[in-house]
Amino acid sequence: MSAGRLLALEHVHNFRDYGGYAVPDGRLKRGALFRSGHHADASGSDLDVIGGLGLAHVLDLRGNRERESYPSRAFRGFAGEVIYYDGETAGLAPHAEAADGVLTEADAHRAMERLYTRLPERAALLWTVRRYFAALADGKGASLIHCHAGKDRTGMAVALLHHALGVHHDDIMEDYLLTNSAGNDEARIAQGAVAIRRRYGDASDEAIRALMGVRANYLEAAWRALEQSHGSVDAFLAAELGVDDALRERLRLHLVESSPT
Repeated sequence: MSAGRLLALEHVHNFRDYGGYAVPDGRLKRGALFRSGHHADASGSDLDVIGGLGLAHVLDLRGNRERESYPSRAFRGFAGEVIYYDGETAGLAPHAEAADGVLTEADAHRAMERLYTRLPERAALLWTVRRYFAALADGKGASLIHCHAGKDRTGMAVALLHHALGVHHDDIMEDYLLTNSAGNDEARIAQGAVAIRRRYGDASDEAIRALMGVRANYLEAAWRALEQSHGSVDAFLAAELGVDDALRERLRLHLVESSPT
């Protein structure tokens, strides 16, 4: 399912289409749902490609400090809506937050699992994702969701949308794990290593990879936390993100294409 998803941009990491997955009675549309890392280093060519996607909405899951440190470059001709929280959603990118005190790969796995259990508790983050779901339900055009690395906050938000639309859990996990092979992964890891070691000290190479990548146990930790706190992922979606039957139907109307008969 990874074929044709990745947009091979020069300086924007992890930019890909997360549509196309099978759902009951159809398939998610392609060319309507995009995800990525930040765009502060986007080249002119990158901006041309992104600008040609016809984006109606861009959801930025970062907080104010992150946006000030890594300001997004505007896409040429973009006239859509940028959705963001005017405040802090994390302070640091989650992988950088989790890196505090991490020296080994085992440390990194434990830290990332702890972080993922807490991500769904962050009110500012949920405020933004709630508005993303509402924007998608309006059906005004293609959308892009991103954070800093496009893997943790973005990964969770995409997984929740996939679940709400009926994507099978195996496909949800497949899309989540594509971060580990999307684009120039080695460059992304190297950039993260410099920042993490400058801030926290000498973490091992294996720890850096575990922090800068994604693992199935990270997302599973978030899912377990939702089930423990709300009884099920569906109950969490309803209580915290307003995903009731009516919103699901509006999302399906705009994002699902029927299977040919």
